[in-house]
Amino acid sequence: MGTPRDIVRRLRALDLALGRLAFVHLGQLGFLVRMGRTVFGCDLFLSPMRGRLVPPQLAPEDVADVDFLVGSHDHADHIDRPLWRALARLGGKARFVVPASVRDDVLDDTGLEPGRVTGIDAGETRSVCGVRVTAFAAAHERLERDSAGRFLALGFVMSVGGARICHSGDCCPYEGLGTVLSANGPFDAMFLPVNGRDAWRLSHGFIGCMDAHEAVELAGELGAKALVPGHHDMFARNPGDVRECVRFAKVKYPRLKVVPPRTGRMQKLP
Repeated sequence: MGTPRDIVRRLRALDLALGRLAFVHLGQLGFLVRMGRTVFGCDLFLSPMRGRLVPPQLAPEDVADVDFLVGSHDHADHIDRPLWRALARLGGKARFVVPASVRDDVLDDTGLEPGRVTGIDAGETRSVCGVRVTAFAAAHERLERDSAGRFLALGFVMSVGGARICHSGDCCPYEGLGTVLSANGPFDAMFLPVNGRDAWRLSHGFIGCMDAHEAVELAGELGAKALVPGHHDMFARNPGDVRECVRFAKVKYPRLKVVPPRTGRMQKLP
């Protein structure tokens, strides 16, 4: 493993000015984030899987002491059920935030105590470990709902201590997305997928997301300080182009800082 096993402790001990944030990329769209005094994980994918190019960076016990984990939708590389089952066995204080549409299934399959798992739907806000978490609908190729009208995939806006980020989960652009996010901004950083979508990928089971240009356009139009590209490195048949993010932003949105993630290494923003 290239990531220090005590990375959560190091994030907590980091000298971080008020309103600043730090993160560690763990592959795919998985990030550990420090905001204020809180350390949380977004879409952590730490279980072995055939075909993954980035090996699991940490073991379950290495992230057992995060304050909370967010899972944007019920795919294995976003809600990592073996990881969550292990965390249930380990106990600890971590809380979990998932789409309300999948909360019951997650509880049944992981053994987590109901009081540790918060369900949320688009347009709702929860306070989790001192962090304000607001959910918005994510279009994973398309906007999808369950029989109760709740969205299957979400993105999240998280704010605390004067810092605000957006983690979109797996999302494509759709009408109204910019308006929703603008109402919840401005953002110090946006963590967005850049793997894109096409007919070949969809026909082979790779459900699409925004591409490099669309991620830069969204972050640039919203006036975000930084864009952190993700979802580009895990599977050979589903890559994204981080270098094109850098090139495109430099030309069209020179004030937008594109921060290529260095997997396993702590990075400060902005």
